[in-house]
Amino acid sequence: MSDAVATPGRSLPLLLAALAGVAVLAGTVALWAHYGTAIFFEIVRTGFIACFG
Repeated sequence: MSDAVATPGRSLPLLLAALAGVAVLAGTVALWAHYGTAIFFEIVRTGFIACFG
């Protein structure tokens, strides 16, 4: 019976990862709505080049 109960140690990292994913998605949608598609993609491209280029 105790095998079926989720342990808080395992579900907390999963919950935090899910919350981080939702935050990133919400930020993406907010930037897209605020700046429009052309400027949004330019900002993302510039940030990508700054990090990896």
